[in-house]
Amino acid sequence: MAWKLLELHLGLVMVLFVLTCVHAITEPKDVTALNSLYISLEEPAQLTLWNSSGGDPCGGGWLGVICTGSNVTELHLNQKGLSGNLGYSLTALQQLLILDVSGNNIQGNMPSQLPPLVRLLRNLGGNVITGNIPHSLKELTNLTELNLSHNKLQNGVPDVWTQLTSLRLLDLSFNELTGSLPRSIGDLSALTSLNVENNHLTGNLPLSMSNLTNLQYLNLQNNRFTGWLPPNLNPRDVRISGNNFSNQPAPPPPPYTPPPPRQPAPRRIPPPLRQRTPAAAVESSEKSGFWTGGRIAGVAVVVLLLFAAAILCFLYVSWRRRGERGVRDNAGRKHSWLQPIFFKEKSVQSNQSFGDLGVTEASGEKIASPQEMRKNASPMKTQELKAPPSFKSNGENGPSKTPPSRPPPARSAKAIVPAIAYSVADLQAATNSFAQENLIGEGSLGRVYRGEFTDGQVHAVKKLDSSSPLVQNEQDFLGILSGMARLRHGNITELVGYCAEHGQRLLVYQYISRGTLNDILHTKDEDTKRLTWNARVKIALGAARALEYLHEVCLPAVVHRNFKSANVLLDDELNPHLTDCGIAALTPLGSDRQVSTQMLGSFGYSAPEYAMSGIYTVKSDVYSFGVVMLELLTGRKPLDSTRLRAEQSLVRWATPQLHDIDALAKMVDPALKGIYPAKSLSRFADIIALCVQPEPEFRPVMSEVVQALVRLMQRASLNKRRSGDDLGASNRSMDRQYDPSDSST
Repeated sequence: MAWKLLELHLGLVMVLFVLTCVHAITEPKDVTALNSLYISLEEPAQLTLWNSSGGDPCGGGWLGVICTGSNVTELHLNQKGLSGNLGYSLTALQQLLILDVSGNNIQGNMPSQLPPLVRLLRNLGGNVITGNIPHSLKELTNLTELNLSHNKLQNGVPDVWTQLTSLRLLDLSFNELTGSLPRSIGDLSALTSLNVENNHLTGNLPLSMSNLTNLQYLNLQNNRFTGWLPPNLNPRDVRISGNNFSNQPAPPPPPYTPPPPRQPAPRRIPPPLRQRTPAAAVESSEKSGFWTGGRIAGVAVVVLLLFAAAILCFLYVSWRRRGERGVRDNAGRKHSWLQPIFFKEKSVQSNQSFGDLGVTEASGEKIASPQEMRKNASPMKTQELKAPPSFKSNGENGPSKTPPSRPPPARSAKAIVPAIAYSVADLQAATNSFAQENLIGEGSLGRVYRGEFTDGQVHAVKKLDSSSPLVQNEQDFLGILSGMARLRHGNITELVGYCAEHGQRLLVYQYISRGTLNDILHTKDEDTKRLTWNARVKIALGAARALEYLHEVCLPAVVHRNFKSANVLLDDELNPHLTDCGIAALTPLGSDRQVSTQMLGSFGYSAPEYAMSGIYTVKSDVYSFGVVMLELLTGRKPLDSTRLRAEQSLVRWATPQLHDIDALAKMVDPALKGIYPAKSLSRFADIIALCVQPEPEFRPVMSEVVQALVRLMQRASLNKRRSGDDLGASNRSMDRQYDPSDSST
């Protein structure tokens, strides 16, 4: 009997041990490190589910903790009202890649040791961190962004930058740093943004900064630098006010002086030469003649160089004349060869019917597909987009030098914006001085207010944050708006007007009544119930058409860069309208990946290549579109720390199940209550699987996605007609063919 009791006890102990091992999936060192961090932060109640001892951060849904496997890889603790200090346990998080504790009240010294593999110390700013910048930074060779701004860091900038060849953004602004910049700053070959504003830095800038050939943004304001900017340092945006730089022209580089020749060993000189005087030597050289071989060769080289320079000048003048001639459209207006041209496209509104490929309007007029438009649109046939009635345009814009991923800023101070120019007083009156009750949203660059204008129109007024250099610079701002205002599509919110006076920068958009797709999907109310399966496919198709227009119709292509459900607005008929198109151009290069509190919601939409290297292309937009389709399919958020660890990342959880019919049925949003066509669901999942592939080259272009969604809706319409659904002929509107309240497909 005793043996049986002993065996029973041993069995219970083994079961408890196994259950403990199964539950505790997080790496023990990571658990200990987070326990210690929780204690250092004074055990804040707002860090829900965190413990000071033990626990399972990855499996237990600890707030702000994101894991890969059993390792903690991301910590997002921004704007949580945290105090205390960061302690000394961060270095134990051996697999941590992203750390964000911005906008808190964290005090104490900067940790002397940091996680060895961290790539993004994205934002330690906006705290009260003191002490020195640690020398251990030199070991973080994977680091791509370092933001220590708005703290109280003291003493000098350490000489630790030589090995950080992947660092692209360095922000040390608004601290109490002293001394001069170290020479190793010039070794940051990938650096695109450097900000040391509002410190106490002194001395000359190191000449090694001439090597920063990729630098686009340099802010040295309000320090005590002297001397001159290093030669060949030509960022696109330079800010140097509040220093003691010399007003005199920079001195030329010192002439090259060869090293003194080595003294030859004494040798015996023949007596006749030793007795020759300098005068005799000159006389001898004059007798040998002026045109020596060396002089003839030198003259020949000079002649060849002059001939080559003449040819280059001729080619340059010819190229300039060709660029100035430009082309003229049918109306006789001039387009420069250097100016980006946006093709005029008929907006694909919701009153379309699907003929051969869904390209026929109810009026019977044929709308060309993007491929046909690109094929048929030569510079001589391209028409300029018409400005609003109140805008007088002469049809010309300045040349642009921006990359093809964004509407280019014109460099002329007289940039023409085909939109209404409002005054600050107009917008204050419309929004009741930007009253809190009129606040309807907050985006990556500012807040959005509802405005009622004197003509009875209701618009959305976006008040931009002035931190972006391109927002502050009126020339750049108007140049970017010139491209944004020319975007015309039925699924893109129209830029109605703007304001650029008294240092204020505001945008006036078409007002969309229903709100964002994100709010409707993730708010359990009557709006969610209206999102039937057909309505979701309709929303996906409209959003896909918007991206197709930006990528394949606009020249140069416009990359949205922040495509997510919060930027898809819905009207009363649940037609989608993509907003913030082209606004990414207002983010300066080098700050593209700097994350504000409003942009943290974009993490789950970011393509792998952007998260790893900062590269963002049209194929990155395709990936983000696939994530939004997953939201429509499942009703889940892209990142949800409240779920089990294996289900926190929507893409990682859903992708393996997209081709499993049984698993797919379990993934569907419960709000649909099982009312959806199985074949349509499967084809929808196939499109998602193509869009969220990790390799960008294997993702489809948006025109292919549009065609696939059109075929999906055509089949649904055909099935309805075959089943006796009285929806009429092919020229009925899409709203009636795909009524949101009807889910009988």
